[in-house]
Amino acid sequence: MNTGSGRAICRDIFFRMSLKYNFSFFRICILHSKKMILLLLFTSISLASGLLFTNIYTSVVDAKSWGANIPQSIKTAREYFKIVNPGNFFRIISPLNQVVALLVLILFWKISATVRIYLGMALALYVLTEVFTFAYFHPRNQILLETSPLPDIDTLKKAWSERSDMDWVRRFFLFAGLVFSFLALHKVYTAT
Repeated sequence: MNTGSGRAICRDIFFRMSLKYNFSFFRICILHSKKMILLLLFTSISLASGLLFTNIYTSVVDAKSWGANIPQSIKTAREYFKIVNPGNFFRIISPLNQVVALLVLILFWKISATVRIYLGMALALYVLTEVFTFAYFHPRNQILLETSPLPDIDTLKKAWSERSDMDWVRRFFLFAGLVFSFLALHKVYTAT
């Protein structure tokens, strides 16, 4: 028997089934599987870790380079980031992290009140990180990397200094969210 046609037959049968059956299949196979739910929690932790370490890299390497010889270093950074910049990564991964954290909170809601609180705190901290980023960092990044023509040296130095001085707060929010996620993971494993 040709395996290609077998796959086509299975696909056709699956797509011809009712939505009600497909949803039940999804619910039973995916959502009620403890391993799949734990995988989502690990995914949330991995995404948040990736955000934290990328933020640390941006602060330790990129931001230090931006402030090394203002305004020339800002001109160089603008030229380097003409096609893509770290914001491209954060605009994809950060919302994805929040969606997965919300999904994990929903899926673990009935496990225990402690797990629910830990995951809720993690989600709140991830959202707070995003709000802080939009409110505080985006205006400064715009001055540093986007405003045309290039602002005066004092404005650039002030924006760079303010950005550098407050980046630890954003890292703290991400780190605290990760701690709560790990506490929830620990609670899940010790409860079973």
